Amino acid sequence: MSSDPRATLAIIGGSGFYDFFGDDAITVESQTPFGAPSAPITIGEVAGRAVAFLPRHGRKHEYSPHTVPYRANMWALRSLGVRRILGPCAVGSLRADWGPGTVAVPDQLVDRTSGRDQTFFDAGGVHVAFADPYCEQLRTAAISAAVPELPLKDFGTMVVVQGPRFSTRAESRWFAGQGWELVNMTGHPEAVLARELEMCYSAIALVTDLDAGLESGEGVSAANVFAEFERNLVPFKALVRGAVAAVDGDDTCDRCRVHSGTGVTLPFELP
Repeated sequence: MSSDPRATLAIIGGSGFYDFFGDDAITVESQTPFGAPSAPITIGEVAGRAVAFLPRHGRKHEYSPHTVPYRANMWALRSLGVRRILGPCAVGSLRADWGPGTVAVPDQLVDRTSGRDQTFFDAGGVHVAFADPYCEQLRTAAISAAVPELPLKDFGTMVVVQGPRFSTRAESRWFAGQGWELVNMTGHPEAVLARELEMCYSAIALVTDLDAGLESGEGVSAANVFAEFERNLVPFKALVRGAVAAVDGDDTCDRCRVHSGTGVTLPFELP
């Protein structure tokens, strides 16, 4: 690995992904105009290509979903040459037939967060297309990497809630009533910040629980979520590894390169 490491593909995920890399992985400390990212970025080799890994919650899970430094994370990755990001995450299911152990590659996002820094454009008249929040090329790569142990759904609307609390039963039933399939706490603003920096992005969602509106008993607990994620971690990592291998190309796709040809002057240069 080069002493000046670069990577065009990144994974933003949990600590269980550290062993993707061999002994030659390099750790990179980063500073950005928005502070430090969640943790130092590790760059290693996966499926024959250099891949950057960033734990979104920090190395010791010290960041709650609403305190993750999303802008610093995305800026730091872009500064290292990253143009494509896979975002494996844990989600609750809003459908009884999408039980724990299901993987979904969502195609739509609904933002129900509040108070998060969700744009780099605090100055300047800039608007960003976001009708289709996930990169279709990366979605295709993730779908093609399905593993037998985890049933895969090739669509889904993921509603992102503020956290750190889980939804009430009434909220959960409301979300399900809208026809949405998944609920999560970190998918926004991660996806839109990637788009603003012209990086392709796709979530890969592992269902860890049925959300409160579907679940009986005491509802969702953090302990159960972590346990279910850990139970499926080996095949889930295999799926993500397969998605890395299936990604075709190293640069931002034309669809996610949203500033080119718009005639808009950005208030800063892309890192």
